[in-house]
Amino acid sequence: MRYVFLALAVWGTIHPMTYFLRWFMENGFDLGGMVDAWHANAATSGLVWDLTIAAVALTLWVLVETWRSRDWMRLLAVPATFCIGVSCGLPLYLYLRLRKG
Repeated sequence: MRYVFLALAVWGTIHPMTYFLRWFMENGFDLGGMVDAWHANAATSGLVWDLTIAAVALTLWVLVETWRSRDWMRLLAVPATFCIGVSCGLPLYLYLRLRKG
């Protein structure tokens, strides 16, 4: 199961990034424009808030579990979540949680 989570983390990095990179190639490196696009309508705003709340919940879980286990490598899931997305951060955290160590 551990390698399934690793594969999902890789997929959760590559697949969304192809869309982000395409957007940057078409619009330039305009983060403000990207945020505006995320809020183009009620459906996309709802999705952004859904993912934001999930990212915050995941981050809190990672922090509490990391503090309890003292396995500091698990903290890699936090920047992965906010720099790439929940699609990378959650499976990465589950992979790191299941690794031997």
